[in-house]
Formats: sequence, structure tokens, C-alpha cells
Amino acid sequence: MAEIDNNQSGDTRRDFLKKTSLFTALSLTPLTVLKAADNKVDERFAELFEKIPLNLKVNNKPYTLKVEPRVTLLDLLREQLHLTGTKKGCDYGQCGACTIHIDGVRVNSCLSLAVMNEGKSITTIEGLAKGDELHPMQAAFIKHDGFQCGYCTPGQIMSAVACVREGHANSKDEIREYMSGNICRCGAYPNIVDAIQEVKEGGKAI
Repeated sequence: MAEIDNNQSGDTRRDFLKKTSLFTALSLTPLTVLKAADNKVDERFAELFEKIPLNLKVNNKPYTLKVEPRVTLLDLLREQLHLTGTKKGCDYGQCGACTIHIDGVRVNSCLSLAVMNEGKSITTIEGLAKGDELHPMQAAFIKHDGFQCGYCTPGQIMSAVACVREGHANSKDEIREYMSGNICRCGAYPNIVDAIQEVKEGGKAI
């Protein structure tokens, strides 16, 4: 009998510890999490974020949107406006694949929150050409084979246009320096430099 009582006593203690641990965990769990689990909205967590009105112009087209505060400009362009020419590479601002122009200044769109661009004018790779007429920089990249796989090319072209506009395309060394934020894993750098230099020396307004 003593052995049975000891086993029952051990089970009771284990049950007590399990229940105590459960109650402790529940007491430490934030109320919002408990409500989310109760309402089965944990899988739709994004819906809990309040959306903020946003007005901006993209490629000369005005947009009135509602976006979550956490959404980057890159994700807004690709997922909400379906402008997928701007590429997501490293998502850390280190490769330049997501380069766009904000009010004429080149920016890594993965590092900019969409809501920070209220009232601003955005230009993506889709906005460079005029109908069927390629932008001079696009034409130069094709002429000089300034790409291979093409994944980094939109960001390269956007940076190249800015490089010329900024006045940093006066020599090959200067071009390399001011294009250093854009990585080409295929190694098309010499051809990219040639394309930029041709556009700069051509004197066309870009």
C-alpha cells in the first residue's frame, strides 16, 4: 500500500507542477496575444496593423494608398503597385538592386519605409523610357552589353542615370567609385562603365 500511495503522491505532484507551469505561462502572456490566439487571428497578424494613408507620385502617376507602417517602399512598389522591375536583392541596402529615384535622388528602396515618402515623386526603371523609346542609358547598356543575367540591371541603370546627373561621370575611375554601391555578380562592370561614359560624353539630357 505504501508503494501505491507513493506513486499516487508522485503523480499528484507532477500534475500540480504541470498546472502551475501552465498558469504561470498564461499569466505572463500578453493579453493581445491571448486574444489573437482565441480569435484565431495569429495567422493573419498583418491585419492587426493599422494602415496609414499615403499619397505619392510614381512615374508621374498619382496614387492614394493605405499602407502598414512597417512596409518598405520596395515592397509597396513590387507587391501593391506591381512594378516588379525594381528588384529585391539583399534587402539590407548593400547590393543596389532596388535603386530608385526619390525626388531625383537615388535611394535604396529596401531601406526606406513607404510612409516616409508622403507627397514625394518616385521614379522606377519602368518610368525611364518614353513609350517605345528607350532612355539613353537603357540603350547604352544594350549597346555595350552592360548586363548578363539582368537581375541587377534595373538598379544599375537607375544608379547610372543618377551618377551622370550628379556630375560623377567625368572619368572611368570616378564612375567606378560612384557606382560601387551596385553589385553585379556576373562581373559586367567594364561594360557598365563604358555605357555610362558614352551617355555622359553624348551630352544628351537625361
